[in-house]
Amino acid sequence: MTKGNIALAISALETLLGDRLSTGESIREIHGRDEAYSTPALPDAVAFPESTEEVSKIMKICSQFQVPVVPFGIGTSLEGHVIPIHGGISVDTSRMNKVLEIHESDLDAVVQPGVSRTQLNDELRASGLMFTVDPGADATLGGMAATRASGTNTVRYGTMRENVMALEVVLPDGTIIQTGSRARKSSAGYDLTHLFVGSEGTLGIITELTVRLFGQPETILAATCSYETVDDAVNTVIMAIQMGIPLARVELLDEMQMKGMNIFNPDLNLPEKPHLFLEYHGSGASVQEQVELFKGVGEEFGVSDFAWATKVEDRNRLWAARHNAYYAGKSLRKGCESVVTDCCVPVSELANCISRTKELIQDAGMIAPIVGHVGDGNFHLLILFDPKDPDEFVRAKSLASEVNRVALSFGGTVTGEHGVGTGKKEYMLEEHGNAYALMATLKRAIDPNNIMNPGKIFDIS
Repeated sequence: MTKGNIALAISALETLLGDRLSTGESIREIHGRDEAYSTPALPDAVAFPESTEEVSKIMKICSQFQVPVVPFGIGTSLEGHVIPIHGGISVDTSRMNKVLEIHESDLDAVVQPGVSRTQLNDELRASGLMFTVDPGADATLGGMAATRASGTNTVRYGTMRENVMALEVVLPDGTIIQTGSRARKSSAGYDLTHLFVGSEGTLGIITELTVRLFGQPETILAATCSYETVDDAVNTVIMAIQMGIPLARVELLDEMQMKGMNIFNPDLNLPEKPHLFLEYHGSGASVQEQVELFKGVGEEFGVSDFAWATKVEDRNRLWAARHNAYYAGKSLRKGCESVVTDCCVPVSELANCISRTKELIQDAGMIAPIVGHVGDGNFHLLILFDPKDPDEFVRAKSLASEVNRVALSFGGTVTGEHGVGTGKKEYMLEEHGNAYALMATLKRAIDPNNIMNPGKIFDIS
């Protein structure tokens, strides 16, 4: 992949955008890294469009000069998605941050890609509606769609795949297309919306989204409970799901993660044993029924230390602690860095997969707390290492690789929600077989010059 004539492209973009094109080093550095331990790489310039039409003009210029383009939301990705490894132009959509329409009767909203999930929910509060996809970080909806994000609410409300109804996308040559509609179903042609959901900026730039909304539940109850083993916690969840208990959130934190939680959140003070963090949604009567059913299942697997959070501030404190699990995990070892990985398996295989993973952690001699969206069969590993010790970094990467392949052996995927980026490319052929080549064929058809986020998902020359 070559950068084409970057100087001519930057000159044309300066004429188009004025001071909304930055070549300053500090701005480029912000757009040259993400949240994970990935090697930074700076773009040659950062563009800040304010409309779909400007994005289209940016793409026409970059297409003309064959300059790489990397879409950028807020930079919370974990697999190097937004790092411009071939330089070029980072297109920051943060100024395209308007909630355009809210259709209360149809339970949907139309937003620009720079709208964050908390911004949308703040605007929805008076309507009694909510947007449910919650990856933890206050990510932008454009980035969440591009990486097919999910999170703590997925077990009940689904991922971005289920919650994006329609898109406006600017293609590599600047063409603007609309995919899908506000209708709840359609049999009209290929499902292009979901081709772009999860495409990680390799096919185009999302400039508008129509997303599904849900009514805010009458009653919300959160709880924590502990178990003697991870297997007991996971088996409780499996049985609860098989019984049809409609859990809104169910999160696993192993004993090592709980140790970090107590260090990072001194007022949490929970037993350092495997825990489930739970949330129930519904009417008062239905929530109480869900609780009693779940407690009955839990008792079969030795549940203990049930604690309830009914007040909003208590629930928020609990889920803030869960969302800060990354930093809590890192508090287990001062001065450490981390390799973060996730995988997902059929729920019935989750206990076996985590058990095997914990054996691998022990064999590697690493500290690696586990958290997981266990209702989906998805878990995350935070592998801590000393950045001054090259051997530890090699062992951390090797452990992550072994865990990915264990997930595949259980009929799973190497990433349930982090995405591919640069970090998971090496496993794609192993997971997808001949379908991986078909993905590359689609990439070449839509982006023949390979200017859209090159080097991510594929290596195409």
